[in-house]
Amino acid sequence: MFEIGTSLREARLRQGIDIVEAEAATKVRTKYLSALEEERFEILPAQTYVKGFLRTYAEYLGLDGQLYVDEYNSRYARGEDENTVRTHRQSLSRERRRIESNVLLLALAGIAAVTALVFVAWKWGGAEQQEIPGLAAQTTAATGVAGQATPTRRRVQWVSLELTATRGSSAVAVYRYRGSARGKLLWDGTLEPGKSQRFVGPRLWLRVKEPQNVTARLNGRRVRVPTSRGALVASRRGLVSAGAT
Repeated sequence: MFEIGTSLREARLRQGIDIVEAEAATKVRTKYLSALEEERFEILPAQTYVKGFLRTYAEYLGLDGQLYVDEYNSRYARGEDENTVRTHRQSLSRERRRIESNVLLLALAGIAAVTALVFVAWKWGGAEQQEIPGLAAQTTAATGVAGQATPTRRRVQWVSLELTATRGSSAVAVYRYRGSARGKLLWDGTLEPGKSQRFVGPRLWLRVKEPQNVTARLNGRRVRVPTSRGALVASRRGLVSAGAT
């Protein structure tokens, strides 16, 4: 058992991520992100939103989203699912009855209108064939741009990089990658033997002074650390020398 909100806040602060920056990356409003960090789940619209936002925020911070959802379920969601299902079924039942009543009324009204039109045509039309208004088939021109796909905003794919000093210490500097150069500094220090540091971002720019002493995991998968003394770039495609990007 762990504190959901405290661990989320500490993970964000440890990586130097501003709450506004987190909103831009996760598409979750800062009000709801703050509510997750303070465990004020009643502020969120519904339990489904709590779980979805919780998973998204945790994975954005490089954490196990399912672990946080399971912890929330074990502490807050007991008994709520059954009540939600029962309420949903009752609402569907009421809505179905309302729709059936409206359809029946419309059908009766349509039958009455057609009967009246047929009677008028028979009485006043004589032997000549009459066209009964309302009975002719009507075609409606299609309007708008039917079938056109709604443009969707391209979502940035974030990476999680974990560095571990296994054979000795090494100086390491990690930055957010901006175009062709380094951006915001995430960490600058010495990675001692047996110690690890994790970083997240769209892409990462880093220098490892002693790459032979360091192992790396990119999105949970072991990757080779290039032994060149130049800068490296971590992205969804792998960990490569900056000159190769």
